[in-house]
Amino acid sequence: MSATAENLPAAATTATTATATAPAAAATSTAAAAVEERVRARVITDDPLYRAIPVALRFAPAEPLAVRIVFPAGLSPEGTDNEWVFPRALLEAGLQAPTGTGDVRVWPCGRVQAVVEFHSPEGVAVVQFDIAALRRFLRRCHAPATATR
Repeated sequence: MSATAENLPAAATTATTATATAPAAAATSTAAAAVEERVRARVITDDPLYRAIPVALRFAPAEPLAVRIVFPAGLSPEGTDNEWVFPRALLEAGLQAPTGTGDVRVWPCGRVQAVVEFHSPEGVAVVQFDIAALRRFLRRCHAPATATR
């Protein structure tokens, strides 16, 4: 898989176990905080058994229009984390209806699942997520930052 999507701003994605990371600098009550959610996703193949993988969904206030989905190093031929950066709006729209024409495509799969398809020169990866986890992540991306501790 490729590490970037074409012509897209950067940010973060993935869903299931939630972990929020506040920036080290003081945040105002109206600014968004950095968000990271660790989730389980399923790699879809022609094998009847699916393969569950850990994925990190990330959002950075410095790149408010983008999200990042980070796959573990074990899935990459290079042995490094594989990070995809694409518009947050693409992920949001893809939970409602099929969207995307470039390297990243998203569509709902029934009422509780969503599929994200990643295209690179090395091939195509089709990954299924729980919609609830993606929605939770997106809500946290829009939430104002809480006062720093």
